[in-house]
Amino acid sequence: MLIALLLLIIVLILLGIYFLLRQQRADPQSSEEENAPENRNLFNLQVGDIVEYFDRDWIVEGKLIYEEDGFTWMEYLLQDQQDIRWLSVEEDDRVEVSWLQPTRNLDIPRNPPNPLTFDQETYYCIDSGVANMTREGSVLNRNAEQCRYFDYESDDEKVLSIEDWNGEIEVTYGNPISPHALSIFPGGGESVYDSRR
Repeated sequence: MLIALLLLIIVLILLGIYFLLRQQRADPQSSEEENAPENRNLFNLQVGDIVEYFDRDWIVEGKLIYEEDGFTWMEYLLQDQQDIRWLSVEEDDRVEVSWLQPTRNLDIPRNPPNPLTFDQETYYCIDSGVANMTREGSVLNRNAEQCRYFDYESDDEKVLSIEDWNGEIEVTYGNPISPHALSIFPGGGESVYDSRR
């Protein structure tokens, strides 16, 4: 009798937790509050927001969301006049942020080598896989539903990323940066450069 009563109490507690979590997920006000301009952060930037880095303002023109086996990370396409950068953000035990720029100065075969040399630096592949994609705004020609990626790192901790977008190879390189080096300002919610990419 006592065991049945304890089981009933445990079941009721678990049901209460389940319905509470379900209600929080379904609560649109909660989602709106999280994305409100005053609550912008590296994980919920929107098209039109401004990212300041080294006294230079970059406009968020697009966002790529990568998902692989339940793990999610994102890259934002930033633009200042004609200059393009990618801001890579992921959380894996800690927040990891990289400031990347595209290059066409590296000829990559369909199966990238390991290691590889770029700009007199040797890079080693530290991660690779296939991610499913979600996109917002302008993302250049990165429109495939899946992306094969190869992440490289040098002994100096510089980073290089190779992405295969259904045969279209994109290469970016740069450095990990501190999230505190960035300032975020909410924008108007629309593309500033209205790029047709």
